[in-house]
Amino acid sequence: MTDQMFDTVLVANRGEIAVRVVRTLRSLGVRSVAVYSDADADARHVREADTAVRIGPAPAAESYLSAEQLLEAAARTGARAVHPGYGFLAENAEFARACEAAGLAFIGPPADAIALMGDKIRAKETVKAAGVPVVPGSSGSGLTDAQLVDAAREIGMPVLLKPSAGGGGKGMRLVRDEARLAEEIAAARREARASFGDDTLLVERWIDRPRHIEIQVLADGHGNVVHLGERECSLQRRHQKIVEEAPSVLLDEATRAAMGEAAVQAARSCGYRGAGTVEFIVPGGDPSRYYFMEMNTRLQVEHPVTELVTGLDLVEWQLRVAAGERLPFGQDDVRLTGHAVEARLCAEDPARGFLPSGGTVLRLREPQGDGVRTDSGLTEGTEVGSLYDPMLSKVIAYGPDRATALRKLRAALAGTVTLGVQTNAGFLRRLLAHPAVVSGDLDTGLVEREADSLVGGEVPAEVYAAAALLRQAALEPAAASGWRDPFDAADGWRMGGGRAWTAHPLRVAGHDPVTVRVRATADGGTELLLPGADTPLRASAGPLEGHRFTCALDGVAHTFAALPDGSWLGRDGDAWQVRDHDPVAASLTRAGQAGADSLTAPMPGTVTVVKVAVGDEVDAGQSLLVVEAMKMEHVISAPHAGTVTELDVSPGTTVAMDQVLAVIAPVETAEPAEGETA
Repeated sequence: MTDQMFDTVLVANRGEIAVRVVRTLRSLGVRSVAVYSDADADARHVREADTAVRIGPAPAAESYLSAEQLLEAAARTGARAVHPGYGFLAENAEFARACEAAGLAFIGPPADAIALMGDKIRAKETVKAAGVPVVPGSSGSGLTDAQLVDAAREIGMPVLLKPSAGGGGKGMRLVRDEARLAEEIAAARREARASFGDDTLLVERWIDRPRHIEIQVLADGHGNVVHLGERECSLQRRHQKIVEEAPSVLLDEATRAAMGEAAVQAARSCGYRGAGTVEFIVPGGDPSRYYFMEMNTRLQVEHPVTELVTGLDLVEWQLRVAAGERLPFGQDDVRLTGHAVEARLCAEDPARGFLPSGGTVLRLREPQGDGVRTDSGLTEGTEVGSLYDPMLSKVIAYGPDRATALRKLRAALAGTVTLGVQTNAGFLRRLLAHPAVVSGDLDTGLVEREADSLVGGEVPAEVYAAAALLRQAALEPAAASGWRDPFDAADGWRMGGGRAWTAHPLRVAGHDPVTVRVRATADGGTELLLPGADTPLRASAGPLEGHRFTCALDGVAHTFAALPDGSWLGRDGDAWQVRDHDPVAASLTRAGQAGADSLTAPMPGTVTVVKVAVGDEVDAGQSLLVVEAMKMEHVISAPHAGTVTELDVSPGTTVAMDQVLAVIAPVETAEPAEGETA
């Protein structure tokens, strides 16, 4: 290590990336400083750092996005450098300049490079001048809505609207119908302004069935730039990457070398320093026709797959470059060995249209070792809310070849447990087993096309069986010495008959309540009668050991991660929240859904747009409100034509899940006007 290496580094981020950076700092003997909002006072990154400083209340704008608070924390703790992670201020040129003005090293590229590449319009013009091919699209910045519409018509539909600032897919809109351009431009501007404070847009030609390939670059402050191979990032949902791998099965050595050289030229064109990523869009049928999309001037979420195939710690090299070291290797020294695949674990419920989820992590199991790595910010007891990004952790697998890496990752996801918070682990496991993914026949639209088949069907019978048996076990009092009133025992005893009981109607989110009948058999066994079953099923249960529970149903044993009361069950990456349910309330809920008069919040969040008022007449499918949660917008539309009779929110209102937002009286049931007859 160079003598100029920093002795103390402040990590200006949270969650799994803060934990990841702290791990490398510890390995280098560098003291780490974590920062936290009130919502993260007991978070894992706070516990693992050497020092932690409170920087404000829970909202990110008053804490993690406050440059003033971060710089004050660095001064208080004697930090000599700031690592921004990704997200928040990682690609904020003004923050980089503020760090430098405060005498702190910003562990990232120069502020001018951030500003240049953060402006997608200027970035395209710059790399194009350097000989890098770019996607055909609009030119010039500050285009009005009308100019964007004209540019889209000139390019030809379909087109992609993109914010000039920021990244991560936020604010991007694919528009296939010219008639929807105005509405989509307004929505893209709104999301861009909320995410990046800048609603400038550009428009680009949409390439059907494209692949998303990115090149990792590394540059020092002495003029040396190398690339570390590519990552395939084509598995996306709503323009957000969910699975990444290195290397890509699409590229041959010649194309890899050509794209790598183009990425190096892009980095040189902006005077880059540190670790960065140059992203390309590639027609799947002709990978030699690749186009520059943008450059991410930071560490990427998917950096672990590059680390595993190159053997390099990218965070370590960020630190070394920022401390003034030269790269001790050249392009010919870089070797890609084996294959690595990463899956992003997010707090969302695929069964409910991928709505953000939340709650307390009650039980946690994260796979590690034997070619599997989990980068996580979770601990048991972590509260997952709607204030920050929904990504909780990343599960990464490495093997000598792609088939091995995929197999290990599927197994790792099946063994991942986050009871208390719904995640997409099961969805990811099924996606990785999809024939197109296994064969490597990918494109950025694959996940959206196949999503319905990957969500999972009805709740398996064994889930209800396990929940019923665990509930009964929870009711039975612990063995005690001395006399016990037999009428206090919840063992199903009945006068004149065998033991039997009915589990309360059990409800899994998104499914109707299910009643399970349980009875003892003459030979001391247990039978369950589940809805739809013609005959009772033979069942047995092992003891609950830790959070593992085995339920045998008709001779097949099923092992679950479970809570003692059966309120959460998990298996193969899927998790089910099982609740006792009032059948009357259930029937009312179904009746309400059938009439669909009330519009409720699909998740906790903030109302950002209200397009109607009480008394307005609306059409079926008309967008009425927008609710934002975890940096994503969700449009609430009219389920049928009718009249707005109640409106309980306004822009800025914070809402809870299932809170009533508005009521739409159907046309046929609207109150008649005075003087009219019904």
